[in-house]
Amino acid sequence: MEVGFIGLGLMGRPMVLNLLKAGHTVHVWSRRRESMVPLLEAGAGDCASAAEVASRAAVTFSMVADAPDVEQVTLGEGGVASAARAGHIHVDMSTIAPAAAQAIAARLAERGVTLLDAPVSGGEVGAIAGTLTIMVGGDAAAFDTVKPAFEAMGKSINRIGDSGAGQVAKACNQILTGVGVAAVAEALNFATRSGVDATKVREALLGGFAYSRILENHGQRMLDRNFRPGFKAWMHQKDMRIVMEEAHRLGLALPSSAATAQMFNAMVGSGLGEDDSIAMLKLLERMSGGAGE
Repeated sequence: MEVGFIGLGLMGRPMVLNLLKAGHTVHVWSRRRESMVPLLEAGAGDCASAAEVASRAAVTFSMVADAPDVEQVTLGEGGVASAARAGHIHVDMSTIAPAAAQAIAARLAERGVTLLDAPVSGGEVGAIAGTLTIMVGGDAAAFDTVKPAFEAMGKSINRIGDSGAGQVAKACNQILTGVGVAAVAEALNFATRSGVDATKVREALLGGFAYSRILENHGQRMLDRNFRPGFKAWMHQKDMRIVMEEAHRLGLALPSSAATAQMFNAMVGSGLGEDDSIAMLKLLERMSGGAGE
């Protein structure tokens, strides 16, 4: 399959490499030229704009920070819609609000472009391994067309429903992972402050109903003090903001999400925004009178 890819950051770069490894032809563009260099060396096609990417392929992907960025690369000057031919499929793999995805989809449809919202879970590790969870909203036929490319990047690939449904699923994912990270950080900090070996506590909890992949994977990273970003705290803050804005729009009570969103706000405000989201442990240590380093 011949595809285009826009946005070559922490997630986008390894996703493109996996598309190339699977035998797909990939044309790339990024605002930062240096992000493109290793992909061009790996065989990707060099494009000067999002529009050029769209002119070369019938299917394009984007992986950018937030809704304004998605709108810019799709509908802005020099964006996908300015060069896409009728029947073009654009797949946005960013995490944005469901309502924003629906609005962008409607505007693209006016120009003959079908949008799939396809946010992912799995972080940098999943992007590198090609084991991402991909949650898709949008047209079923477009999903079937794109599925071979999805299979190069992910292991669990599900069409959830119509436009915006993928973003709803991702918001649910961020609720569970955000609250989960907060719970594991609280538990390990509680064990340590109680004078008990947190490593042994974690081992015991892994054998009972408290088991979770967050306790298994992120819990070990917390114990190892490995806060190298696979998913930065400021990104989780942004995702929890989306959750809370949607809750406000729908009139929903999400008390655990609200508390977790405040913790991510505090992380970013205290200078931990560039650390992995699991650095919430450091924030809790500081709040408890420790150094939190």
